[in-house]
Amino acid sequence: MTQSFTYNKTEKLKSRKQLDIVFKNGKSFLVFPLKVFVIFENVSQENLIQCGVGVSKKHFSKAVDRNRIKRMLRENYRLNKGVLHEIITAKQLSFFILYIDKSMPEKSNLLDDKMKKVFEKICLKYHDELAS
Repeated sequence: MTQSFTYNKTEKLKSRKQLDIVFKNGKSFLVFPLKVFVIFENVSQENLIQCGVGVSKKHFSKAVDRNRIKRMLRENYRLNKGVLHEIITAKQLSFFILYIDKSMPEKSNLLDDKMKKVFEKICLKYHDELAS
């Protein structure tokens, strides 16, 4: 099977109801400068993985800066998501990535490395979830 490097509408976590569930009931962990909220559910949907990204308006008052960081986060997710798609098969995964640093990321390589670490932690949490 060929690897898909897309970020379709079905993969985006946009539903207010689903976002509330992720923030209230999900587990969170930190891979600085990213804070991730994760929840696994036994719901069957067309897409097993949904992801959302966000940046604090408090730290970045200009929308241009917030949008640039979100674009970088989505791009890094899109390029590295193959690891998750290989492992996540039984439960639906919804997660939200917040950029919590107060300064603009200088290099995309930093976010790329951090995103890989985030995916490793999500995979570990997934195995723990299956075991319980």
